[in-house]
Order: sequence, then C-alpha cells, then structure tokens
Amino acid sequence: MMNNKVAAIILGAGKGTRMKSDKPKVLMPVSGKPMIKHIIDTLETIPVENIVTVISPEGQDVAKTVAPYQTCVQAAQLGTGHAVNCAKELLKDFTGPILVIFGDTPLITKQTFEKSIAKVREGFAVVVLGFRPEDAARYGRLVMKGNELERIVEFKDATEEEKAINFCNSGFMAFDGKHLFEILARIGNKNAAGEFYLTDAVEVAHQMGLKCTAFEGDAKEVASANTLEELALLEEYAEKRK
Repeated sequence: MMNNKVAAIILGAGKGTRMKSDKPKVLMPVSGKPMIKHIIDTLETIPVENIVTVISPEGQDVAKTVAPYQTCVQAAQLGTGHAVNCAKELLKDFTGPILVIFGDTPLITKQTFEKSIAKVREGFAVVVLGFRPEDAARYGRLVMKGNELERIVEFKDATEEEKAINFCNSGFMAFDGKHLFEILARIGNKNAAGEFYLTDAVEVAHQMGLKCTAFEGDAKEVASANTLEELALLEEYAEKRK
C-alpha cells in the first residue's frame, strides 16, 4: 500500500551568532517573515502531513513560531545526522517520504519538494538536491553514476578528479520513512569533528542495498544564510521571485 502522506523535519537548532544577533538563525527575517516560516508556508501547499522542527534547548521562540507543529530538542550539537535522529520518537512509525530541510534555506520551491517526493516514491531511499554554483568552492561534491548517486564527497576529502565535479550538495534531502531511522542508526562518528553527518546516509544506504539519487535545482533556490551578507542576498532573491 502506498503511503500518500508526507512528513518533514526542519533543522532549526542553529544560533544566530554569525548574524551578530541573539535571535536563533531560522528566525531572521526574509521578506518580512522568519526564514523558517517561508519553509512551513511552502510545505503547507503540498500539503505535508507532519512537520517536526529540531530546536536547541534555548529554542522556545522557534517552537512558538512553528506552532501548532511539533518540535524536538537537540540537547547537544552532535552533527546533522544526530539532529535528524532527534525526531525519531515523533516519526518512527511514519512510512511515507520524509523531507529533511535546513531551516536557513527559505527559498526551496514547492516544485522541488514535490520532485523529491516523487523520486522517493519511485523507489529511491535517499534523494539529494544538487546544484551547480558559479564557484563550487568548498561544497560537497555529488558523485553520480547514471541517475544513481554513488556518494557525497566532502571538499576536504575529495581527490583532484572529484574536485573537478561541479554538481554540489545543497543540503536538502528526502528519505523513504521506512528506512530513514535505520540508516541514521548506522551512521558513525569516526571523523575529525566526532559528529554524525547526514551526508553519510548515502554510503550507509548503499551498504543496506538501497538506491540513492540526486537531481538538480537552481542555485538561487538553495541559497542559505550564515552571515548578514548572505541574508541580504536571500532578501534580494526573494524580492525578485515576487
């Protein structure tokens, strides 16, 4: 039986320190409303059944902003994989597509979310949104074989050949809910930061015999904001889109 419902996990535990603000990053305004509200408004048009936002222990303002949707707390910042896993209690029985969205990427379109959902329903356990930036710089590279995603290579670990790839990881991923939490349970933290990286989901899914893919989105659509300059750029993109 196909599960027609869709869920989403929004990662909203980041602080606004690089924005020189006491506000959590996802509450910084773009076009007059908090970044995270743009994401929720888009998800509601799909519609998405269940939206869970991962917040920090000080994230009460984020919880208020996303209400009536549920939140879960990431008590310690142990990486993106760990952050997504914090939603396990709320979504462990969910078997449809689950979108995982960084709360500082407010411009991803309904069409892109729908495309990722369709890919999950086609049989891909992990779906990654890629893009081709003007300067691939330090983004993780998406290594494809035909329409299958073989792996995501972090820039610092990439060979010269892999650095030449300009198809990059935007951060947005979609998962088959039947497999998401088993995949997360198998992600390790044997890396320099001692963190659980969500990008390792691709390698783990392959080990489990599951299929992964990536598709291309617009570079402006996947723009995120860590600094005030980047926030100004998001504002500009959002205004142009209007």
